This record gives sequence, C-alpha cells and structure tokens, in this order.
Amino acid sequence: MKIVYFLLAIGLVFVVFQSFRAVSASKIETQKYRLVKLEEGFEIRFYPSSTFATIHSSSTNYKQLASGGFRKLAGYIFGGNEQNKSIAMTAPVRMEMSEQGSSMSFVMPEKYDASSLPKPKDAGVQIMQSKEMYAAVISFGGYANDEKINKYTKQLVDLLNKKNIKIIGGFNFLGYNAPFEFIGRKNEISIPIEWKE
Repeated sequence: MKIVYFLLAIGLVFVVFQSFRAVSASKIETQKYRLVKLEEGFEIRFYPSSTFATIHSSSTNYKQLASGGFRKLAGYIFGGNEQNKSIAMTAPVRMEMSEQGSSMSFVMPEKYDASSLPKPKDAGVQIMQSKEMYAAVISFGGYANDEKINKYTKQLVDLLNKKNIKIIGGFNFLGYNAPFEFIGRKNEISIPIEWKE
C-alpha cells in the first residue's frame, strides 16, 4: 500500500511540475509574426526582421545538431559574452538543416538589436539580423526527431505544390519547449515562400 501512495505522490509532483512549466513557458517571449492567411493544414505568416544568435555546423540532421548547438547558444545567453550578461531565453529555437550543413539560432529578445547585444566569447556564435519574409508553417506535437521533421516537411511541401505557392528557400524546424517539458509540446516546420498581399 505504501508503494501505491508513493507512486501517487510522485505522479502528483510530476503533474504539478509540468503544469508549472507550462505556465512559465507561456510567459516566454516568442518571435513576432503576423498571420497572413490560414490555409487547410498550414498557415502563411509574415515575419519581420529579428536579431538572432546563430551557430553554423557541419551536421546534416536534427539529432547531430540539437545538443551541441544548443549548448553553445545557451552558453552565450547565460553569460558567455564580454559583459558576462544573462539574456532571457525566448522561443522558438530555429534550426535550418541540409546536406550542405546546418545552423541553429536563438531569437534574441525584441529589446535588443545587433549593436546592443554583448559580443559572444565563443567565436562560433554570430549575431545576425534576419531578413523579413513570408513563410508557410505547419505544426506538430510531441518530441521532435528526424523522421517527424522529414514527414511534416514533405507534407508542407506537398500542400504548397498543390496550391502553386512558390518555395524560395530551405526549411526551418522551430522548437518551442525545453526537453523536460512533456505536456503540450509544440513544434513547427517553416518554409520561406513567395507571397504578395
């Protein structure tokens, strides 16, 4: 009987912790965009220019890029810069992957631009300004892996081709949750498109 109570207590702690994480995650600043059009199965969004901290890698898939890239960028925002300054975590983490190599980016809080951010101590971390763009975006839940990323990228490409929407760049994986957040996980695939309003 004690084991049952122990397991119930552990379960309760887990649920409370996950609920707390979900509330905390909802307060994290996210990259700004404007919803342009809601299509069946995907959205079209306009993204204004944003400031990114970015690393480049020879990795060609999510599994290779995820942990090493995250550590470098987390090091920068948690004080690994010339001012030893902490910078708030935002969402999503952006990953662009191809056979030629990959990049991972943290979106910087809106109050910063490239000139006001502290210089990274790690030369592999670059501060850059993104171009404004239109993108088609598809969402999926759970934990991401290369199979899911490939599946939803293909699904989005097929939807765009059916609607004769021109693709003008490679896909990005957008991840919104920390690894220890099990409930309500959110992932997206974003593909830049040609679009006129």
